[in-house]
Amino acid sequence: MNGRQLARTTTGRGGFPGLRAGLKGAAVVAAGLLALTACGGGDGGSDASAKGEKSGDKAAAATRTVKHDAGTAEKVPAQPKRIVSVSVTMTGHLLALDAPVIASQATPPSVITDKQGFFTQWSEAAAKNSVKVAYQGFEPDVEKVLALKPDLIVGASSGAENAEKFYDKLSVVAPTLLYRHDDVSWQDLTARLGKDLGLEKRATEVVAAHDKRVGEVKAAITVPKQSAALVRDNQSAMTVFTPESAQGRLLTSLGFTVLEPPAGKGETQGGRSDFAEFSQEKVADTAKDSSLLFVSHTPEEITAAIARPVWKDLPAVKDKRVYDLGLDTFRLDYYSAGNLIDKIEKAFG
Repeated sequence: MNGRQLARTTTGRGGFPGLRAGLKGAAVVAAGLLALTACGGGDGGSDASAKGEKSGDKAAAATRTVKHDAGTAEKVPAQPKRIVSVSVTMTGHLLALDAPVIASQATPPSVITDKQGFFTQWSEAAAKNSVKVAYQGFEPDVEKVLALKPDLIVGASSGAENAEKFYDKLSVVAPTLLYRHDDVSWQDLTARLGKDLGLEKRATEVVAAHDKRVGEVKAAITVPKQSAALVRDNQSAMTVFTPESAQGRLLTSLGFTVLEPPAGKGETQGGRSDFAEFSQEKVADTAKDSSLLFVSHTPEEITAAIARPVWKDLPAVKDKRVYDLGLDTFRLDYYSAGNLIDKIEKAFG
C-alpha cells in the first residue's frame, strides 16, 4: 500500500487532438475485427455463447451488455484481454483488480508521478504488468488508442480526464466504459468495476484487505476529540473535502469526525461533488478548533499555508494539530488509500 495521488483537477474538455481524415473508416474496420476476435474468430456472439454452453464453460457468454455512467455498452468482452485506460485515475483501480491493462493515459510528469506521468502510488504495479503509456495529456488521443488494438476501453466521466465528449469516437475503436469517480467511494467503484469486468472475486479480496487494515489501525490510534478539517490550500482559496468524499469516508471509518464545509455554495470543479472551494477567511472561521489535515501537499506548502495571518492563530496551528496526509491523497484508490492509512497510523498511533 504505497504511493502518491493527483493534486488537482481541471475539466479537460477541449478540442479533439489531430486525427487523420480517414480515422473514422479505419476505426470502424478495426472495431469490426476486434469484435470478431472477441467473439471467437468468425463466430457470432450467439454462436460463441452456445458453443460455451455445450462445452460446459461457466463463462458461456462471450460478451455482455454493461450500463456505465456515460450510457450502455454492448459486446463488452466477458473476459477482456487488452484494456486501454483513458483515465490515469481509473488505472489505479484497474491495476488493483489485476485487470489486463496494456496501456494508460499519463499526465505530465510531476512530484506526484514517475518520469512517465504515471501516479507513483501504482507506478510499480504498472511496471510489473508492462503497462505502456498510451498518450500524455487529458484529452484522449483516439489514433494512439486505436493503434493499441484494445478489446475494451475504460475511462472517466468526471475529473480532468473526463472522456464523455469523446465517447462516440472511442466506442468505434472498442467497447468503452466510463465511470464517475468523484461521488463514490473507491471501494464501491472497485466493486462496480469487478462486476462489469468479471473480476468480482478479486474486487471482494481487495476491499476485504483494506477493511482489515482499517480495523487494525482504528484499534491502534487515538483520535483527537476535535473534528478533522480536510483541506487543500490553493493560496487564494481553500478546498474543503466533504464527509462524503472518499477522503472523508476513510477518515470516518477510522473514527474521525470530519468537518462539514462552510455554509453556502462553494466553487466546484468539473461538476465534482466531493469538495468545493471557499475563501481562506470563510474556511478558517468554519474550522475554529478543528484539527487541520492537509490533502496533497508538500511539507513546505503546508508550512507556508499555516503561516498566513488568517491561519497562524488558529488553535490547531498553535497546538500543532496540523497533519500532512501525503501528496497522493487528492484521489483515492486501493494504493493511495493504504498510504493515507499509514500516515494516520504514524501521526496518531
